[in-house]
Amino acid sequence: MRFILTLLGSLTGLYMLLIFIRVMLSWFGGARLGRPVEILAQITDPYLDWWRRFPVFRTSRIDLSPVAALAALSLVQTICGTAVVYGRLSLGILLAIVLQAVWSIASFALGFFIIVLLLRLFAYLTNRNIYSTFWRIIDSVSQPVLYRITRIFFRRRLINYLAGVLLSTGVLAALFAAGTVLVGALSGIFQRLPL
Repeated sequence: MRFILTLLGSLTGLYMLLIFIRVMLSWFGGARLGRPVEILAQITDPYLDWWRRFPVFRTSRIDLSPVAALAALSLVQTICGTAVVYGRLSLGILLAIVLQAVWSIASFALGFFIIVLLLRLFAYLTNRNIYSTFWRIIDSVSQPVLYRITRIFFRRRLINYLAGVLLSTGVLAALFAAGTVLVGALSGIFQRLPL
């Protein structure tokens, strides 16, 4: 059984690498990359396309479906590796792995939005040309987050843009820190469950 789980974990890791290469190559959309890339696309695109069906992973400018696809494969690889190390897989260990995987995705999203908001804060404080393509993309990503967080705290009252960016960054950073502590504690509890 350990051999099968080790093999499955290794194959999952190899497939993750192929998907990562495919995603990187997709950034060169206009270039003709040849038959090897076509074969790579035939191997990876059905799995990636399955994840692209979910609108929660896509916005008008950003497609996070490859991140979700890789996270799911990482979860499978972690489960296989844990079963090999412990020689068994209890419900508690499985719950801890799933919780950590979900938190991994959530913390990635929180970290991403914190970085975007910090970039926006930098542009605001240094009077950068916010009409360039880069800053328009940053704005299109940051505005929905800013809007939702400021509406939670201030309802319909208007607030200063700088205050909104600082508040939103602080809230996301606090959620990131609290989530990290909570998930760590819950994972420890789950792993000790005698199930």
